[in-house]
Amino acid sequence: MHPIRNMSTSDPAIGKKRRRNLAFIYFFGAFGGILFGYDIGVMTGALPILQQRWNLQNSPVDLGLITSAVMLGAILGGAMAGRLADRYGRRRLILIASLVFIAGAAFSAIAPDNGVAYLVAARIILGWAVGAASALVPAYLSEMAPADVRGRLSGLNQVMIVTGMLLSYVADFFLDSLSATWSWRIMLGAAVVPAIILFLGTLELPESPRFLVSHGLIDEARQILTTIRPERWHLEDELQDIRRTVQNENEQERTKGHYKAFLQPHYRPLIVAGLGVAALQQFQGANAIFYYLPLIVQRLSGASTHSALMWPMLEGAILVLGSLFFLLLADNINRRTLLTVGGIIMAISFIAPALLHMLMPSLGGNTVVVFLSIYVALYSFTWAPLTWVIVGEIFPLSIRGSGTGLASSFNWIGSFLVGLLFPIMASAMSEYAVFAIFGAVCVFGVIFIRLWVPETRGRTLEEIEARPETT
Repeated sequence: MHPIRNMSTSDPAIGKKRRRNLAFIYFFGAFGGILFGYDIGVMTGALPILQQRWNLQNSPVDLGLITSAVMLGAILGGAMAGRLADRYGRRRLILIASLVFIAGAAFSAIAPDNGVAYLVAARIILGWAVGAASALVPAYLSEMAPADVRGRLSGLNQVMIVTGMLLSYVADFFLDSLSATWSWRIMLGAAVVPAIILFLGTLELPESPRFLVSHGLIDEARQILTTIRPERWHLEDELQDIRRTVQNENEQERTKGHYKAFLQPHYRPLIVAGLGVAALQQFQGANAIFYYLPLIVQRLSGASTHSALMWPMLEGAILVLGSLFFLLLADNINRRTLLTVGGIIMAISFIAPALLHMLMPSLGGNTVVVFLSIYVALYSFTWAPLTWVIVGEIFPLSIRGSGTGLASSFNWIGSFLVGLLFPIMASAMSEYAVFAIFGAVCVFGVIFIRLWVPETRGRTLEEIEARPETT
């Protein structure tokens, strides 16, 4: 631990201004999660309407493509935005992503009737922005936050994501009462509003100090650190740590090249851990619930479309409460412990309905939803937020933008495959069999955490990079 240096004056007005700066930075730094979450959730309500209006009841491939198109665009957006963020800055890329999001949401809302191909294309554009936000926000927040509260502040991203999802579920439920001609269009087009808010807020955000140091802008980095760190802080020590890390990694990059840094033996465990956690979060099946829960409820219980839309609101409320609970736990319990406990209970929540259905074939659909709610509750304060905390803090600085971008792409590849394949798998086998497969993936995720992922709680980004061993 560095010695604490007194960097403050006793003027309370300065402290108050600093707190306002921090609140603004962290709020809008994480606000991209609202867009991420809204678009994950909004198709939950729009999909049943499109299924009936466009006669897609017997077209699971079309349903899967419409749903997963965003993830396909996000695969590209995450990878591209990460590399560009290393070159041009996190803030600038978040601004660009918000503009692309506005365009994608607007194009989605004006899709022609029966325009499956058009809607898929519009949602791919939208996905580029969503993928960019999912890559940039964790990296930005982790670089702005001090080590002792980084988990909590990075967890704000997850709070924003699930808040966006809940807002989309509430909008879906109330807009479902409109005519089928307009309801789904307003559901999709409403995403323009948070995108505009994000753009306006990001205009006032500072750039990441670590990015500025990596581009030789030391005075600008010092000025920003002064406005975002507590009044008594080892500011110059932190700045020197960043400068040393940047210098070392610039030398390595000059000799080995940017992308070759991914293959360096010293960095390999961190890269495997970051990419693995990002992919496993999706292959565990969460988005099958978030996208298709109304269709699952309808198929298992025969409920009406409007009644089935009440379940996503319940799941959304659980997600928000769980993400807030995570903020209390984030920097008090080890990351690996939370991921392990969460993964075990999530696995049980998927496997138990399959086993009960084997013993009691008449098992009601509501019983299944109860188990899925248990899954969502554990997911909400373990794998959901911690994936992005770990992705934001585990990659070396020289490839942090590219690393978080690649991890985001791995995450979206998993999301794309789950979104595309779930309706196809559910038409070929029972939902219970699909749940059992997801449960097995959860078990594998626990094993992966124990073998590959290092503990990062309370360690600075420079300490994680210097000693990446699993503990």
